[in-house]
Amino acid sequence: MGGDDHAAAGPKAPRLKLDELLDELQLRIDEVRGTRDRVNGLLEAVMSVGRELDLPQVLRGIVEAAVVLVDAEYGALGVIGDDRKLAQFLPVGISDELRARIGDLPSGHGILGELIRHPEPLRLGELSEHPASYGFPAHHPPMHSFLGVPIRVREEVFGNLYMTEKRGGGDFDEEDETVLSTLAVAAGIAIENARLFEEVRLRERWLAASSEFTSELLSGSPESQVLEGMLERARDITGSDIGVFYRMGQAGELRGSLALGEGAETHRGIVLPSSEGTLAAAALGEEDGLVTVADAETDDRITAQSERWTGFGPAVAVTVGTQEKLAGVLMLARRRGRSPFSAAAVAALPGFAGQAALALELADRRRDAEQMSLLEDHDRIARDLHDLAIQRLFATGMTLQSAQRFVEHPEAAERLARAIDDLDATIKIIRSTIFGLREREAPGAAPKLRLRVVQVVDTATRALGFAPALRMEGLIETDVPPAVADEVLAVIGEALTNVARHARATRGEVSVTAAAGVLTVTVADNGIGIPEVGRRSGLRNLAERAERLGGELSVAPRGPGGRSDRGTKLEWRIPLSGSLPKPPR
Repeated sequence: MGGDDHAAAGPKAPRLKLDELLDELQLRIDEVRGTRDRVNGLLEAVMSVGRELDLPQVLRGIVEAAVVLVDAEYGALGVIGDDRKLAQFLPVGISDELRARIGDLPSGHGILGELIRHPEPLRLGELSEHPASYGFPAHHPPMHSFLGVPIRVREEVFGNLYMTEKRGGGDFDEEDETVLSTLAVAAGIAIENARLFEEVRLRERWLAASSEFTSELLSGSPESQVLEGMLERARDITGSDIGVFYRMGQAGELRGSLALGEGAETHRGIVLPSSEGTLAAAALGEEDGLVTVADAETDDRITAQSERWTGFGPAVAVTVGTQEKLAGVLMLARRRGRSPFSAAAVAALPGFAGQAALALELADRRRDAEQMSLLEDHDRIARDLHDLAIQRLFATGMTLQSAQRFVEHPEAAERLARAIDDLDATIKIIRSTIFGLREREAPGAAPKLRLRVVQVVDTATRALGFAPALRMEGLIETDVPPAVADEVLAVIGEALTNVARHARATRGEVSVTAAAGVLTVTVADNGIGIPEVGRRSGLRNLAERAERLGGELSVAPRGPGGRSDRGTKLEWRIPLSGSLPKPPR
């Protein structure tokens, strides 16, 4: 019996060892298969992130691939900003609703900040046990296991990959760390490629905007309209919430501004005696004319009307033009809480501003050339009027005068005399026109008196129902002081208003003459004349204006012999120097 039992037990031992060997072999095969599958998954992930060139899509693809490779429930990619905090945070595994309940995304404190301060792989079995951990905000899901690795781009730490909660309740192991580190290397290459592509695309957009800006200016489009287009393109390319362009005067004053975007109404039309205390001054103080601001609302360099930047954070300003000829300053800003301007976008701004300055300069030269051409046309017309028209009219007048002695009929003689007088008046009008055509105004100077008189008469035409004849004689631009010029305009305007309201006229004449130290403004019409009774407050105002300047006002019927049915003639006379001489009787 004992021998049989011993004999029966002999073959079982080798069979048990064989089963163990087979089980171990199966386990090794499963491990190899798992490793092979993981390697294939890693290769596929590397290929996937390498194919994409749009940077936001690349970043999203990296973190999604990482979560799958290390079998994590939650993952995130944090992009490190210039201030060594998280400029971007892209989480995976947390719904939009839960993200909204959690509140603001992390900025780089606690464990996340530990990887920023020490960019080395970090693997933890329990997050809360690390000295840098200080808990989670309300509504945040519980997290225990943790794995983080840095992403480097050209030896520079671009950001970090964060994985939490290994599925199945285990911890991340050394193999997970190796896989994630390998993916981080591939991610760095993919990010670099995407950034280079983004820079090229940005450069193309800036060049297209510069070309469009130059083309519109040189085609004759209004400058304000083109500048608004420039602002809109700059806002769109940089993703800014507001764009502002300050115009700069020769003395450094801010002469006005254009603005588009959020809160633009508080920036439009700003006029300041200097740029001191503004973002424009900060840009002017830089050698390259470019300044970036982390927080426009709190920056201590912005003190002049700083409330206009309330709610704005990242900002950039660049000068348009050179120190010798500065056209203005372009400013772009984003709302607080948004990411800072990328280095690529900021680097392209000076080139865009330089192109804009060149386009403005070319447009100025083009306008100057057109103005010179116009002035040459004026000179040609003036010569033709003087050499042809005046000489012919003068010859005609001489012929009529010589024929006057042969006319015996009284009425015919009177008509002939009026025709000669009309020819003399026409010659005076043409000479005044020639003088106006040959005048030169300095660019940017205030309009001269002749032009302002024309504008006042043109303005009154609609109320009158007809265009009054206008004659100007003498050196009214040089002899009439600016303060007196304003009085002249007021007198003409008020006199024509009176004609429109009361005279029922169909024709009228306005004359401004500076001669022998006297300025005379005459307004005549063919209306019903002046009533003997009635309010004359308008005439009283004109008389007071004349008396204030040592002059006088006379109003009389226009017709011969004092006939009131031939209209009214108003004459406003003031001395340009000394006392007012009495008119000859």
